[in-house]
Amino acid sequence: MLLTTHTKRHGCTPVSHHKAAHHKASCHKSARHSLCAIAVAASLCASPAWAQQTNSQTTNAEQVENEKGKLERIEVTARRTLESLQETPVAITSVGAVELGEKGISVLTELQQFSPNTTLQTSRGTNNTLTAFIRGLGQQDPLWGYEPGVGIYVDDVYIARPQGAVLDLLNVQRIEVLRGPQGTLYGKNTIGGAVKYVTKEMTGDTEMNVEATVGSYNQRDIRLIGQVPLVEDTVYLGVGYANLNRDGFGEYLLSALPNQDKENYNKDLWAARVSLEVHASDDLFFRFGWDKTEDTSNARGGYRLIPSLLTDAPVPDSKFDSYTSLPTSNRVELEGYSWLARYNVNDNLELKYIGSYRESYSPTNIDFDNTPLPIFDVPAEYDDSNTTHELQANYFGDNFDVVSGLYFYDGDSCGNFDAILGVLGQSLGAPGLTREVTGCNNSESYAAYAQLNYNITEQLSLSLGARYTDEEKSAFVNNGLIFDNVYPSTGWIEGYVRPEGQLVPQVLGTDTDGDGVLDAPAVQSWSRFTPRVGLEYQFDPSMMFFASYSQGFKSGTFNPRATINEPGVNPEVVDSFELGMKSDLSDTLRLNVTLFSYEHSDRQYIGVEGDLSDPTALDQRLRNAAETAATGAELEMTWIASENLQFDVAYGYIDFEIKENNAIPPLIGSASTPENTFNFNANYFLETSFGDITFNANYYFRDDYLLFEASDLIQQDAYGMVNLSARWESIEGDWYGGIHVKNLTDEEYLTGGYDFVTRDEDGNFGPGLGGDTTLIGYYGDPRTVHLTVGYRF
Repeated sequence: MLLTTHTKRHGCTPVSHHKAAHHKASCHKSARHSLCAIAVAASLCASPAWAQQTNSQTTNAEQVENEKGKLERIEVTARRTLESLQETPVAITSVGAVELGEKGISVLTELQQFSPNTTLQTSRGTNNTLTAFIRGLGQQDPLWGYEPGVGIYVDDVYIARPQGAVLDLLNVQRIEVLRGPQGTLYGKNTIGGAVKYVTKEMTGDTEMNVEATVGSYNQRDIRLIGQVPLVEDTVYLGVGYANLNRDGFGEYLLSALPNQDKENYNKDLWAARVSLEVHASDDLFFRFGWDKTEDTSNARGGYRLIPSLLTDAPVPDSKFDSYTSLPTSNRVELEGYSWLARYNVNDNLELKYIGSYRESYSPTNIDFDNTPLPIFDVPAEYDDSNTTHELQANYFGDNFDVVSGLYFYDGDSCGNFDAILGVLGQSLGAPGLTREVTGCNNSESYAAYAQLNYNITEQLSLSLGARYTDEEKSAFVNNGLIFDNVYPSTGWIEGYVRPEGQLVPQVLGTDTDGDGVLDAPAVQSWSRFTPRVGLEYQFDPSMMFFASYSQGFKSGTFNPRATINEPGVNPEVVDSFELGMKSDLSDTLRLNVTLFSYEHSDRQYIGVEGDLSDPTALDQRLRNAAETAATGAELEMTWIASENLQFDVAYGYIDFEIKENNAIPPLIGSASTPENTFNFNANYFLETSFGDITFNANYYFRDDYLLFEASDLIQQDAYGMVNLSARWESIEGDWYGGIHVKNLTDEEYLTGGYDFVTRDEDGNFGPGLGGDTTLIGYYGDPRTVHLTVGYRF
């Protein structure tokens, strides 16, 4: 964008998102914890050119005094280089470490409150599988083979699968939520947008931060974050560890298996991060990272919205109580390695390499019917791994910037599930009945991209970007019926021994020797060119208007539940138009507005071909079966009413339209996407003789929404949620603490569900798959209170 000083080239550190109202008392703290020092550094290192007219004789103290009660400059990397939020022509919400602490936010899903038209929720029967939608674009089904629609990135490393993507925030500098297709700079599977997790780069002396939290439902959390300079100002070792525990919000009222842990919606995980950073010179930087998470929280049991027809399983009193015939155990293991090398060749050219390897394994139990009978039980395993390599070359000229790169991705996504319909099988005279599905959906893709930002005049600039992606996928599916109750492995339930060998035939793949038997994966390739064109007009130093067209795509794939040898489906494509304004209307009032419109074509659903009037001619399989569109608006406002008081507002509106509908069952709306979202936040900063206290009150509203795009059996009514916090920090900046109340009014709201039922013309429910009325809801967290105390040294 115009007149931007590229701080990265000159070694400046990004400014944190500290509130302007904090500056007054922060000056009492040591330099190590001084928010004033950060504000001064921001004004010296990261200012727009017109802001550099400040009298060179002004002292640091005078600058701090001048900044009291004023808006701060917020740094983001949405366009893969460091720049001001207000100079970036992309719809972004950025939440920094201080704000996360003030609000007591410790998990990624809580960020949906602060970003308009955004849904970040925990998926159905799991604790850390992510359901993500931005502007109505995402992916509901987390099964291997289906690709997400919102990209998740940790330090620019792509998190490919939704399993384990509900990240607990550890050692974070900021979270950026980018709304709208990011197909040029971020590539595939970002049709809705991207969520970026940015950690802190290490500088300075040895530092440690120990934090403990206790709260409702016997919450017991410990976090440890620290850095040690192994070679002064050159080599740093960073560590982070968290152990997070909480009893369940509810319980399994009845379990068919003995000796089961009956906690429901509990939390039991640990996570660790280790990083080694080498500042080899002023221009050369290396980072090596390792992280691991192990979550042994119980499988989540759903809430029966209607009673069972087949057994004594009435609707429980609590939304967090359930019944089950499966083990309650669940496990998610995640481990990753990352590499970063950054070299500033000169003041104009930066080279960067980002590499990663990640793997995950998750055995899980999902009781669809939530009764003590095996009516519809699904034990499953997910096993994923991927490798990425990215080489960037970024050039900063006098009146233009170029961001460019090459990207390689190689990922294996495999799994198996057993849909156990035991009661139905017994009614047929068999010991049981299971549909077993196993398979892999593997991807190898190459991409090249470049984006030019060119200043046509002092006020008008042009953005031109393009990405070319070539992707090959291979997949196989084994699918068939077994007239017994079958589990993924021996010992899954006590006494169970799984038969040897492959139990069901391969139904999707390739016959390599012509003997009529599939013996290898099916292979299909796709390529995609995703452009971006934008114009930005700097009306004056504090107001920018922008317009853009961008395209994104979700990868083509094969049906992971295929029953026949069907071909793959083409990528989904989103064409998006945006008009926006970013403005600081005064030193105390910031207003950012975006209008958007998009068309979403080639949507991947089970669909039909043939003569629709002749049921015998229909062929049902995964197809590019639908086209939808939407228009909407987003508003974000910050008003600093005084040196101590700040208000923030975020509002989102979306109008969804179905243009082509050959899906089975037909689409009726957009999943997990309210027409209106609204957030109002108030922050008050108070100085005392024993430290600084920040009070925070937050009201979040979500309009009514469907849980599924093709069913209205489960809907969530509009609701509002109130959160309150008070955070104290000592004058010296070493001790801090906070008390946080989440969901003050104890609102009950759905985040997922299952709807395997029938419904007659009078609205009465009848049995669905498995022979029972499986209408199940999963709910967001109830009211909780937690107290955090931390010490920095």
